[in-house]
Amino acid sequence: MVRSLLLLLVPFTSSFVPFVHNPSRASRRMTAVVDDKTEVRDYFNSEGFNRWNKIYSESDEVNTVQLDIRTGHDQTIQKILNWVKDDGDIGGKTVCDCGCGVGSLAIPLAQMGADVSASDISDAMSNEAARRATSLGVKNANFYTSDLESVEGNYDTVSCVDVAIHYPTEQMAGMIGHLCDLSDRRVIFSFAPKTWYFVALKKFGELFPGPSKTTRAYLHEEEVVRKALEDAGFKIKREEFTATNFYFSKLFEAVKA
Repeated sequence: MVRSLLLLLVPFTSSFVPFVHNPSRASRRMTAVVDDKTEVRDYFNSEGFNRWNKIYSESDEVNTVQLDIRTGHDQTIQKILNWVKDDGDIGGKTVCDCGCGVGSLAIPLAQMGADVSASDISDAMSNEAARRATSLGVKNANFYTSDLESVEGNYDTVSCVDVAIHYPTEQMAGMIGHLCDLSDRRVIFSFAPKTWYFVALKKFGELFPGPSKTTRAYLHEEEVVRKALEDAGFKIKREEFTATNFYFSKLFEAVKA
């Protein structure tokens, strides 16, 4: 435990929890929505795309921290796929994957027979996801560029994995509510949980600004997420927690009550 704590406290924490700017509270409230979205879009269309595309691949051009993050993310994706396999009913069902990145979840779901619509705020990410799908012969997945709030339609399953870290707490209920509005049956959602331990690690990491720390990062209280899902008419069916040295993520599967 002590070794893991020391590893998490080093400046490389930025690989998962990006640098949090510290403007005045008033200006942050006024500009958070626009700035967060703009920063995320710009970051993942440039330097961020190059970094995370390597992490979410089999590339050997990653350092120890990035490899650890890859492992954690892969574990979260595999837990979702295990749920889907256990249910055995994804074939022919519609899936909306919001914040799809390079297709880490969308492509396997399509390979399992789902009809997938996947979006990302970054052109670079959605285009790379489409390229990967094409290279694997996947034809039942559509990838396009969109922010989460602009996604429309109705789907059997809506997923949003490792995206909430870019959303401030005051937007969390609205974000989850929108995801639930898109879903006819199930929402799969992950977030970085806000506990005293992770808050302390995040604050320590902010003492080491670096070039990779280019977007804000938000942790969320588990009860806030649970309540938002319940208020939207969904109940938690299954849950998991994934933690490696540099990656931590709480995962919920919620079904319509």
